[in-house]
Amino acid sequence: MTPNEDEVSAVPPSGPPATPPPSPSDVIAEVAALLRARGERMTGPRRAVLTVLAVEGRHLSAEEVVAKVASSDLGVHRASVYRTLEALSGLGVVQGVHVGHSTAYHLVPVDDRHLHAHCRDCRAVIDLPPDLLDGVATELSRRYGFALDPGHVALSGLCAGCRAAES
Repeated sequence: MTPNEDEVSAVPPSGPPATPPPSPSDVIAEVAALLRARGERMTGPRRAVLTVLAVEGRHLSAEEVVAKVASSDLGVHRASVYRTLEALSGLGVVQGVHVGHSTAYHLVPVDDRHLHAHCRDCRAVIDLPPDLLDGVATELSRRYGFALDPGHVALSGLCAGCRAAES
């Protein structure tokens, strides 16, 4: 079964178990404090989007976020969800990663920035260590004067499961 273009599946990184995710109320309180410090406020759409991302705890396409917000709060318009995702990305509490022809969004603590890989067959998004491309970034800077910002794109390829299925 091939996933829908707008669906994204998440594969947790291997290694030691991550710390438990914060509760939606903790996320909302933390982001509300950040917004207040910038002279902004916690709006209904912001609260709804943060709740969905906190409850799901995985990478979601914008369409998945829209659908989940709509199922819990009919008063939040689709355009408001998109604007909210962009605003929260700008605030640094949500990371949008370009995968295929869509963007996958997830909550990310400031101290937990990381890279992503995207399986072109099953559409899994795999979290990667943040320093994985440091050597490439150094070489790009040295040779071309180019400053790499890999946090908003995913490396494309095949995950281990899909590679094994091809063999």
